[in-house]
Order: sequence, then C-alpha cells, then structure tokens
Amino acid sequence: MKFKLLYVLLLSGLSACAQMPANQAADKTGESTEQDEVSDLNLPKQELTASILFDFLVGETALQRGNLDIAINRYIKLTRTTRDPRLAKRATEISLHAGNPIAAEQAATMWIELEPDSVDARQTIAALLVNLGKLEAAKPHLEKLLASQTDQVGNAFMQLNQLLSRNPDRAATLRLVQYLSQPYKDSPEVHFAVSQAAWFANQHQLAQDEMQRALALRPDWEVAAVHNGRILQRISVTDAGNFYRDYLQKFPVSNEVRIAYARLLIGDNQLDQAREQIQWLLDKNAKDPEITLATGLLAAEMGDFDVTESSFKKALDLGYKDANAVHFHLGQIYEETNRPDMAMESYQMVRSGSRFLPAQIRYADLLATKGYLKEARTYLQSLPAANDQQTAHLILAEAQILRRTKAYQEVYNLLSDGLNKLPDYPELLYDRALAADKLGKFTILEQDLHKLIQLRPDNPHAYNALGYSYAERGKHLPEALKLIRKAIALSPDDPYIMDSLGWVYYRMGNIAEGLNYLNLAFAARPDPEIAAHLGEVLWIQGAKEDAKNIWRTALEKDPDNDILLETLQRLTKKKSID
Repeated sequence: MKFKLLYVLLLSGLSACAQMPANQAADKTGESTEQDEVSDLNLPKQELTASILFDFLVGETALQRGNLDIAINRYIKLTRTTRDPRLAKRATEISLHAGNPIAAEQAATMWIELEPDSVDARQTIAALLVNLGKLEAAKPHLEKLLASQTDQVGNAFMQLNQLLSRNPDRAATLRLVQYLSQPYKDSPEVHFAVSQAAWFANQHQLAQDEMQRALALRPDWEVAAVHNGRILQRISVTDAGNFYRDYLQKFPVSNEVRIAYARLLIGDNQLDQAREQIQWLLDKNAKDPEITLATGLLAAEMGDFDVTESSFKKALDLGYKDANAVHFHLGQIYEETNRPDMAMESYQMVRSGSRFLPAQIRYADLLATKGYLKEARTYLQSLPAANDQQTAHLILAEAQILRRTKAYQEVYNLLSDGLNKLPDYPELLYDRALAADKLGKFTILEQDLHKLIQLRPDNPHAYNALGYSYAERGKHLPEALKLIRKAIALSPDDPYIMDSLGWVYYRMGNIAEGLNYLNLAFAARPDPEIAAHLGEVLWIQGAKEDAKNIWRTALEKDPDNDILLETLQRLTKKKSID
C-alpha cells in the first residue's frame, strides 16, 4: 500500500492531468484515505519499481533542464510500462511543446487507446493527424467527436472548419467535410462548413449552393449572409449587391451585412450609395461604440477623413473597449492628413496590447522625420521586446530610419548585429541583403538571400531580390531569369516582380518581352523605379519622348529617387527633364 500511494503521489505531482480525490479528509489512522485515493483514481495495477521511479526522475529532471527529447522518450517509455493514460497525456503535452509532431502522434495514440472516452485525447489526436495531413486517419476520431456533440453539432462543425483550414490539401478537406456532414443535413452550421471548404477548394458553385442552404435553414443568420455576399462578389459584384440590398430589406437591423454592403459599394466606387449606408448605421446605432468605429473605418476607405476622425473620437467617448486600437487608428488618420504632431500624441496614447509596439515605432519614425534622428534611435532602443519577433521589428524599424538618411554602412552594421542575436530571422536576412547591395557587398547579399530561400522556400521576394541583383550586374542571367520566374509563380500579381522579369528579359536582349512586362508593372503601379526601367527600354528603342514623359511624371512624385536620377544622368547626361 505504501508503494502504491507513492506511485499515486508521483503521478499527481508530475502529470498535468492527475487529479487528487475530492474527499481529502483522513480518518484517525490515515489508512482508509490511502484506500479511497487508490480506488478513486482507478489506477492501473502497477507497483512502483526502482526502474519506474528512475524513469520518472530522469524525465522530470530533463524537462526542468529543457532537454525535451530525453523527457519525451522517458514519458513514452513510462506509458508503455505502466499503461497509465495520464502519463500518455503528459508525453503528448511535452511532445507538442517541443514541436515534435511524430512523438506527439505516438503519445496521443497511446493516450486514446488507454482512455477511449476522453474527449481531450480524441480532440488532440484528431488535431495532430489533421496537422500532419493524415485526414483518413483523423476521420474516425472526428466522427466520434461529432457524434458525442449531438446537442452542439453546429458549433462543433464551426470549430472543425478552423481545424481543417490548416490542411493545404483543399480538395481532400472538402471531401472529408462532406463525408462528416452526411448525418447532419438539418444543421445550418453544417452547410456553412461545407460551403467554406468548397470555397477554399475553388468549388465556387458548390460553395454558393451550400451557403444558400444554410440561409434557408436560418434566414436571419448574419454571418452566413455576409459570406454568401462575398461568394457572390467573386462571381458578380452586381449579384452580390442585389443580394445584400434584398437581405437588408428583410432584416434591416443586420449591421454586419450593412457594413459588408457598404464595403462592396466602396470597392465598386459607388461612393454616394456607400455614404447612405454609413449614415444609416450612424443614425440607427448612435450609442454603439463598435458600429461607430466600423463606420469610421469605412469612411477612411473612401478618404472621408473628417467623418473618420469624428467617428473614432465618438467611439472613444462611448467607451469603446479597446481604446488603444482607436488611438492607433487616429494616429494613422493624422499622418494621412499631414498632422504629425497630433499623430505622435495619439501614438503615445497607445499604452498596451498588440498595437503598442507598432504605435511606438510610428512615433519614433515621425520623430526622425522631424530631424531628431538620434532621439528616435534612442527611443526605439529603449522599448521593451517581449520576444524575438519584437526584437527584430525594432531593429528593422531603426534600420528603416537610417536608410532614409542613406547611412547604408550603419544600416548594414545594425542588421549584422541583429543577425548575431537572431541568425535565422528572415526579415533581417532580407534587409541586410539589400543593405549589402548598396555597399557593393555582393557576396554577403548572395549568402543572405540563399540562406533566406533555404529557410523560406515560398518567399517570392527572396528569389526576386537575388534574380534582380544578378540582372542588374549582368551576371548569371539565365539563373536570374529562373529565379524571377520562380518569384512570379509564387506571387503572379506583384508589380515589382513583373518589373524584375521585364528587366532581366531586357538585359538578355529580349526587348519586346521586357517591354511587355515593364508596361504591365507600370500600369499596376507607377513606381519611380519601374518608371526608370520602362523609360530606359523605351529610350533604347528610340521612343525618347515617351521615356521623358514617364520620367517626368515619376520625378514629380519622387524627385530624389536614386535609381531614377542615375538613369537620367546615364542616358541623358542630365538630372532633370526639359
């Protein structure tokens, strides 16, 4: 009995899921308490041996020292030895914390075998299998979870959607959701889940049909109405607008639908009609801080900054729950309307939350713009960073301030120091590569971008930057073309990558193809650097007046752009357009 009680206490202290019995009262001898504890915990019949105790101590010591692999191995071994579900749960939790999905799956599989009625165990194994892309293996677990939630099956399907959204195989996800939905055709949430899965799988007609079935079962469901409008919008803006308008005639107090309708009207440049919807929202929800803030954001999309400012201030007066967010948005409006001092004051009023650091970075940036470069850098360096990501963001913000003064060596040094602390941080690698380019440190540029591509093979900007650097230097042009084609495959609508593709074709002598992509890039974004490239190709072709017109327009927007000025100087021997 003494050994078994020690085993109980070890499990209770070391296992996150161990629970002491509710009745802690002991009789005079204490003997009946031990018996009650053992009975209530329903432990497997396993005596505490020296080997088990040793594995406990090794596992827990390893855990305390951060040696997670050793801890995982010991707890998995203990689970096999003792057949105790609490140890299986402990092994699963440690594996998840260590980011070891293979060990987590192994431990969770034992957990559900040992505790088949545990909802936590089944949820864990299902989530793990989905994240590992093993949808067929997850299917029976998901079926049982849904079957156990008969009264809440709608909510369960909404949560299931969030879980399955992580799986990249959209077609397989849709098949799984359709299969799981079969017994629950009377639930609007089930049709909603199928619709979303169909949408992500590019089955747009099925997505529309399922969302309409959801609305037929629950006509006043605003969330479904908003999503139905978004589905229609991808097919026909007119049809989406008609749907929103008709829906609002039936359910006029559907604020979320009205907000979505106003946003659609803004996107379709029907600004007067959008203003009518915004005014309706303001009139009918005069004391609702959330609707007031939403109308301010809509007004900002139209450039109606007076309405935006008054709405934000009113939201504050009405006690909007996240005042930090409102002050941040106000700071953005003050910047947009060229009131930097008021913007700085607003950013300083952001005291906490997710917008605290972005607000302080904007404050420092405005401080530097006013000429207080040293003070801005000192301010950034004084800000607390809660994690590596925040540390990197502060370094990048300081680098951006320095870059505007063209202090490229200081930028390079700052980013190099940052990479000494965070050697694999993608944004730092990318920014240092750009700084190295300015200093002619092309070996560093290539090393950083190659490393970034290894770390983030789906990052189009890394391929584009490396390919563009090769093209600009007339080096490895076939490789440059290959890199930029990879970039544009990852981000086909990016005008800067289109510009790079046009530029490398031009460098390779394919002027017609180069001109085609440069025109596409400039039409999408008339940026000064794109203008410099397009103008150069036109100039070489003999269309000098067209080139001058493009350069002239670009200079009006950015008279100090280095690439544009260098192009003018090189081709026309001047830095201005007559």
